[in-house]
Amino acid sequence: MPSSKFLLFSLALLIITFSSILKFASASLEEANALLKWKESLQIPNNSLVSSWLPNNSSASAPCTSWLGVICNTDGSIHTLNLTSSGINGTLHRFPFSLLRNLMHFELNVNNFFGPIPPEIRLLSNLVYLDFSENRFSGVIPPEIGMLATLETLYLNGNNLNGSIPQKIGQLTFLYELALYNNSLEGELSPSLGNLKNLAYLYLDNNKLSGPIPQEFGQLVNLVEVYITQNSLHGPIPKEIGNLKKLTILYLFQNHLNGSIPQEIGSMVSLERLSLFSNNLSGSIPSSLGELTSLNLLHLYQNQLSGSIPIEIGNLKSLTKLAVSENNLSGSIPSSLENLSSLQYLSIRDNKLSGNIPQGLGSLDLVDLEMDTNQLSGHLPKDLCHGGNLIYLSLRGNQLTGPIPRGLRNCRSLMRAFFDDNEFTGDISKSFGVYPSLVYLDLSHNKFHGQLSENWSKCKNLTALRIAYNNISGSIPPEFGNSTQLGRLDLSSNHIVGEIPKEIGKMKSMLYLSLADNQLSGIIPNELGLLRDLIALDLSTNRLIGMIPRNISNWEHIYYLNLSNNKLTEKIPSEIGKVSQLTTLDLSHNLLFGEIPSEVQSLQNLVKLDLSHNRLSGSIPDAFEKFLSGIDITFSYNELTGPVPPYAIFANASIHVFQGNPGLCGNVTGLKLCSSQNIMKKKDPFHHKLVLVIVLPIFGAFLLGLLMCSLIAYRRQKKILPHEQPSDDEGDDFFSISSFDGRVVYDEVLKATNDFDDAYCIGTGGYGVVYKAELQPNNVVAVKKLHSSSGNVDRKGFLNEVRTLTNIRHRNIVKLYGYCAHARHSFLIYEYLEKGSVGSILSSDILAKELDWLKRIKIVKGVANALAYMHHDCSPPIIHRDISIANILLDFDYEAHISDFGTSKLLKLDSSNWTAIAGTYGYISPELAYTMVATEKCDVYSFGVVALEVMIGKHPGELITSLPTLAIDYLLLANVGDRRIPPPSSAVEKQVKLVLSLSRACLNSNPHARPTMRQVSNMLMED
Repeated sequence: MPSSKFLLFSLALLIITFSSILKFASASLEEANALLKWKESLQIPNNSLVSSWLPNNSSASAPCTSWLGVICNTDGSIHTLNLTSSGINGTLHRFPFSLLRNLMHFELNVNNFFGPIPPEIRLLSNLVYLDFSENRFSGVIPPEIGMLATLETLYLNGNNLNGSIPQKIGQLTFLYELALYNNSLEGELSPSLGNLKNLAYLYLDNNKLSGPIPQEFGQLVNLVEVYITQNSLHGPIPKEIGNLKKLTILYLFQNHLNGSIPQEIGSMVSLERLSLFSNNLSGSIPSSLGELTSLNLLHLYQNQLSGSIPIEIGNLKSLTKLAVSENNLSGSIPSSLENLSSLQYLSIRDNKLSGNIPQGLGSLDLVDLEMDTNQLSGHLPKDLCHGGNLIYLSLRGNQLTGPIPRGLRNCRSLMRAFFDDNEFTGDISKSFGVYPSLVYLDLSHNKFHGQLSENWSKCKNLTALRIAYNNISGSIPPEFGNSTQLGRLDLSSNHIVGEIPKEIGKMKSMLYLSLADNQLSGIIPNELGLLRDLIALDLSTNRLIGMIPRNISNWEHIYYLNLSNNKLTEKIPSEIGKVSQLTTLDLSHNLLFGEIPSEVQSLQNLVKLDLSHNRLSGSIPDAFEKFLSGIDITFSYNELTGPVPPYAIFANASIHVFQGNPGLCGNVTGLKLCSSQNIMKKKDPFHHKLVLVIVLPIFGAFLLGLLMCSLIAYRRQKKILPHEQPSDDEGDDFFSISSFDGRVVYDEVLKATNDFDDAYCIGTGGYGVVYKAELQPNNVVAVKKLHSSSGNVDRKGFLNEVRTLTNIRHRNIVKLYGYCAHARHSFLIYEYLEKGSVGSILSSDILAKELDWLKRIKIVKGVANALAYMHHDCSPPIIHRDISIANILLDFDYEAHISDFGTSKLLKLDSSNWTAIAGTYGYISPELAYTMVATEKCDVYSFGVVALEVMIGKHPGELITSLPTLAIDYLLLANVGDRRIPPPSSAVEKQVKLVLSLSRACLNSNPHARPTMRQVSNMLMED
């Protein structure tokens, strides 16, 4: 009997087991077949996890045992699907949502899935973990996602999702993590998010969200981290946020939040990082922040905060980074900051702070200290750089006094230091030591005294040393010649004596050398001619004697040369003609004699030439015949004789150009008129008759020819340019619009813009205001109405320039259709680009997210192509002069088009390339400070700024000066790239690195070391 019971039990157990196996097999096969059908719709690389999904009729458990990325539960049903980083391209259109109801973990992150997230996602009712991040999903977040009642983790970040965040997400009461960052989500934050009582991590940064932060966020008491940066949130920070006692990170930077920082924020006792920079916050910094004793980062910079820095900040013993710069803070620096024993980074620059710097700050182990542009006074802390880790120190633009503290003398970690524009005193030879890492040092505009130390030559990485406008005495140590990395040396306006050491000729990297306004004596050493990369040399206002070295011809790149106010003698060397890049040449107030060399005719780039107060003799040479008007030229107080030649350069010259030369004559107010003896040497009677016989027939033929040419030109103008016709009310008006009647277009523009009403204004530039005008249905143009001063142009030159420019056709240059010049209005008519300027896009956190890395690379390539065309394919070459992100427009496909080139001048078209105001601050090449001349290399520099700005999302600012010392990987990885978009993929990263590398090359301080735009364009195209 027992044996029969045992048999029955065994049989029952066998039946149950077999039934389970059948059930297991049935479930597994059904789900497997469904997944295989989905697989057929995907593009899968050979090494993908999905490659292991193969039909296997011999084993029903194959999906659970041999399919990678698939895990089953004990019933044989799939509960985990993890296809992370599998290189899959495809959609969820054929995904078997209805058959995978037991799925709990669903991970498709870091692939190339695209298309919408289907509403059928609701069928995965047991889902706990959902990660679709870093794909290309688009469309809205389906509201049905709110029906996944058991969901704890939701990652949809790094996609192209748009629309608003569904209110139904507020139904996911078990949700612990919500990551929607790096999308294009818009609209306001729903108060329903306040229902997510279990939420610990909320990431909504890099979207287009707007509106206020709901006060219901104060109900999310379990929050640990909150990132809602780089959106367009506005309104105040709700005081209810103080309820978040567990919160460790609160990042709300780069929004439009306003109002004051609530005192209640001091109740967030677990807070470790608080970043509110780049908003519109006002009022004072709340003293309650001093209660956040766990805080290690506090960023409040770039707001409108006022009042003083609260003394309670000194309670934050864990603080490592404190930045309150670029506000309106006043009062003194609280001494309580001395208690911040962990502080490494302190930035309080660009405020209105006054008083002394607390001495105790010197005891802190600071790495970066920025206090510039305030009203600070008194002495520096004695123990500054006490920890030996200080790298960056900026104190410029204050009222600081006293000596440099002893601690800084041995601060070997220092890389960049700015002491300029203060009132520091002390012996410079004893105040500073040897700094092996030092790259840039500015001590100018202070009251330092003493002699220059040879220790400066031991700073082997030093590239810039400025000690101008002090009380330095003694001589220049010959050891300075060992500073082979030094590219900028400014010792001007001191009391330096002795000779210029010939060893300076060994400073092969020298670009800018200024020893002006000292008491240097002796000759100009020939060894200076070895500085072949020199761009600017100023030796003015010294006691130099002897001749100008003949080997100045080695300075092939020099733009600025000032040797004035010395005692130089001998003749001006003929080799001066080989220094053809010169834009400023000042040899005034010397003892130079002899004639002006005819070789000056080679200096066609000159903007300023001053030869006054010398002993130059002879006549003004014919070399000036080729110079056009517009050059600042002075010959006064010499011994020149003869008539002033009737050359264009002297057409409007005043007496100040020629005075002090008793032997000069000519048709210049203040000069004596020339007699016939001055104009023509006496000849014999036969000679006079011969002249009359020759000249009179030639003069008659000339008049007849002039009359015939005028008649032909008039007829040709009427025949070829019928659309150029004078207005009825102003004979001087002229029009030229490609394929249109100029007069009709003029009237249509006025009508389309309602006589240039502000309602049609789409931008403002340095040359005029831009309007959108629809001349005909679907024929929209951009009209740049020139400022009134811009209308005072030479008609012929204006016509020639615009006609040339209207013939330019390049896909990356905005088309210039033509112009209208009228007594009332003058304007240029351009192609209209839909997306507007790169500047307007990057300035908007919402729009900037649309510029992914590939689009940004495309923009940089387009600008490079356009400039390469302008510089190398146009004849004559065109220099833009004002490349900036404001002048780069985008069409519907994000193709870059350079604009405003029509208001730049053509090379060799006018008198020179000189410009006193051309360019936008922050994009102008450094050599323009000396030369005032725009060259192709100026455009290259501006391109470098633009390319870097497009990559990092903001103007690089002082980063430009640090570029030579930074690795490209640092630029890419160390929070420099635009964080409003996801980091570049490995495939795109190579292209981004190339752009960054080329940017750095274009921003070289030596213009001749910069690549040409043709080289840049070719390298970008090869990648």
